[in-house]
Order: sequence, then structure tokens, then C-alpha cells
Amino acid sequence: MTVGPSTVRPPAVAGTFYPSTAADVRRSLREAFADAVERPVDAPVPQAIVVPHAGYVYSGAIAASSYARIAPARETIHRVVLLGPSHRVPVRGLALPSVDAFETPLGLIPIDGAARSHALGLRAVHVDDGAHALEHSLEVQLPFLQSVLSEFTLLPMSVGDATTEEVAAVLDACWGGPETLVVISTDLSHYHPYDEATRLDARTAAAIVTQRPEAVRDVDACGARPLRGLLRRASEHGLDIEQLDLRNSGDTAGDHHRVVGYGAFAVG
Repeated sequence: MTVGPSTVRPPAVAGTFYPSTAADVRRSLREAFADAVERPVDAPVPQAIVVPHAGYVYSGAIAASSYARIAPARETIHRVVLLGPSHRVPVRGLALPSVDAFETPLGLIPIDGAARSHALGLRAVHVDDGAHALEHSLEVQLPFLQSVLSEFTLLPMSVGDATTEEVAAVLDACWGGPETLVVISTDLSHYHPYDEATRLDARTAAAIVTQRPEAVRDVDACGARPLRGLLRRASEHGLDIEQLDLRNSGDTAGDHHRVVGYGAFAVG
């Protein structure tokens, strides 16, 4: 796909959350996968994954635990529906970008224009480029996707004040078949002492695997709203959820005084 420079959302957090050059990004990804939970040989490819979105030094290995499950579908998955919380801009509902592509140091990812038009037919979905301009929860997932998939289009949504039902409806409309991967980007608890964070994150993880959206609190997951929509959709469609990894910044690259929690889950 050929796109002009005015239709591309450039990387906003390359050089901070992850490296700014292609060679360094690839090296960071190799390190993340090396420290990830190993994928069982017979593990099925999930229909959706839940991944964290902190800097790679903190949460990259946990994210890689989910992305490793996608690797066998490298040539099968051609579309990614990516939802994450809006950290910087107030959003009502779910916001799509108007651009034709997102860029990372690894290259351009085309936006799925047909899927965007379809999603815009839903009441809670609208276009807001401001919600995407500096948003890291979506951007940090893109190099992982570029590393495990061959060619794919992207439908990125920044989620703000959206209900569980609204997010579930959007997922229903955009899910597709084996050619589509749904990615929910969320960190877990924020800035608690290590032992308290471990307890809180274990409770949230239990709510995720038992598909109880009402038990996932906003204070325990920054992406609680897209996550609750996924859990509702999984429950309604009889999908299973597996916990793949559960760590925090105290386990990876931080101290134990004020940690951030990270979880990786597979849905299928």
C-alpha cells in the first residue's frame, strides 16, 4: 500500500517506551521473547490476546508471552483489531484515526479502511486523531505484531468512556474469523508495594480467566473498559481464557516499592 506522508501517524514513543531504530527494536524484541513464557508445541492459536503496554524493559517479556502464541499463524492472520485505553485525551466511546497507516521504526502498517467504515456505523465509534497522536498503549504493540505476522492491516481504537456493552458490540462487529486477531492492551495495578500489587493482580487475573467483567475494576487495570468488553464477548460466545504470564515491574526492571502489574492472556 502506498500512502503519502500526510496520511501517516508517525511513531510518538519510539525512543522512550521502545527503541527508535529498527536494529535496536529487533534486538529488544529478541530479548523480550527470550524472557517470555515458552509456547507449548501443541498450543492453539488464540482468537484474541491481552497484553501490557509499558516500556519494553518493564513489560516486553510479558507481552511476548502472548505474542509467542500468535507466531504459528504468521501467514494466516491478515487483520488486527487493536483496542487500548486513551491515556492523554478524554474520549467518549471508541476513537478511530483518520490516517491511512501507522508507522514504527520497522515500517508502515496500513489501516483497514473497510473495517474502519464498518466500525463507524456503530453508535459508540467516531474519528478522533487527537486520541491517537501520542497514545502509547496502541503504539507499543505494533513492533510485536510486525515481528510475528507477515502482512496485515490494522484497526486501532482508543477507548475512553465506553460501556462494557459498547465495547462488546464493537468486538462482535469487527471480530471476523481466523484471519483476524483481537488485541486488548492493558496494564494492571499501578504504584502499590510489591506484595499488595501481587495480591491485587492475582484477583484481577482470576476475574479475567473466569470471564467476570464486573469484577475488573478501573483502579486495577488502566485498560479495564476494553478488557471488560472482551470478557463479555468471550463469555457470550463460549470462549476460554488462559493466563499465560503474570508479573510486575518489580520482577523485571524496577524496585519493589511502587510497582506496575502486567498480565498476558490468550482467548480462544
